[in-house]
Amino acid sequence: MTQTADIIVIGGGIAGISAAAVLAADARVLVLEAEPQMGYHSTGRSAAIYIRNYGNSVLRAINALSEPTLAQPEGISDHSLLSPRGELLIASEDEMPTLEAYAAGATGLDRLSGAECVNIVPILRPERIAGAIYEGSAQSIDVDRMLQGYVRLLKACGGQIMTGARVSSIMREGSLWRVDACGTSFVAPTVVNAAGAWADEVAALAGAQRMGLQPMRRSAALLRLDPEHDIESWPLFGTASETWYAKPDAGRLMVSPADEDPVDPHDAWVDDMVLAEGLDRYEQAVTVPVTRVEHSWAGLRTFAPDRTPVVGFAPDLEGFFWLAGQGGYGVQTAPALSQTAAALITGQRPALPSETLAALAPERFC
Repeated sequence: MTQTADIIVIGGGIAGISAAAVLAADARVLVLEAEPQMGYHSTGRSAAIYIRNYGNSVLRAINALSEPTLAQPEGISDHSLLSPRGELLIASEDEMPTLEAYAAGATGLDRLSGAECVNIVPILRPERIAGAIYEGSAQSIDVDRMLQGYVRLLKACGGQIMTGARVSSIMREGSLWRVDACGTSFVAPTVVNAAGAWADEVAALAGAQRMGLQPMRRSAALLRLDPEHDIESWPLFGTASETWYAKPDAGRLMVSPADEDPVDPHDAWVDDMVLAEGLDRYEQAVTVPVTRVEHSWAGLRTFAPDRTPVVGFAPDLEGFFWLAGQGGYGVQTAPALSQTAAALITGQRPALPSETLAALAPERFC
């Protein structure tokens, strides 16, 4: 059995679904997702925060381009995907150079003292804070509503999604790609590799050069604090050197050790020792002890060697398009990167400047 399309997107996380939804306005698009549901891995385990100044200069340009869609998601949702949150980064004396490096080139930041930090997050220990910055424009993202909105948009434009469709082979036959999954062959001129942690594995199946993508495990735990604390009014807060961070989550506090342990692509789980060490670092910075973990989980953040996404046609294979390496920025960069990918695939001019496009291009690793 063979099904045809104009574009096959491999991967049903937010990167693949958003790109497919944009492309479906002008093409027959098919999404193949290995898992039983969309967004099962990284998307479904995201910290769900939009931070304009997060990442290197390339990512900051992409973040800025994404913000209008997140704020006014026409066709995706009937109201903003964002809600007020804020981000507070604290630093010890040893971490001050890292704090200054983050602030360099950033916009919309306020400098705070330790006492001012405690006014915002009362459980912090002011004596451990040598300096801090606050980004009031940081906002929470409704990831599930965003993902489902792109799914609806894709289907409304005639796009198709197949779940439980793990790709077993990819072959170029003349001017077409043949992708085999779950006993069916799918044929299209263009394949989009949005397979997240598995993107290099998908490339190898197609005979493309690997990009050196490395999945990294990121763990998190939910803690319950006393009702006296108005957690929902708190920003995301953590250390400038990313040794831990915390974020309110439906009346509880999500705390992550901010771990980045290299792992093979898999359904990630928590390393109890890594989580315990991270919670200890968090506990040293606050006045409230950790008494019980209600729930814990882990996800994968996949980075290219330069920690910048890989977006563009492979220089070594006709019709093979990379949309991978989003690291920990995938949700907030999805609107911009989906528009960029669609423009490049259809031969239009992307909104990003040429130097940013060059920084994203796969040929930088060839």
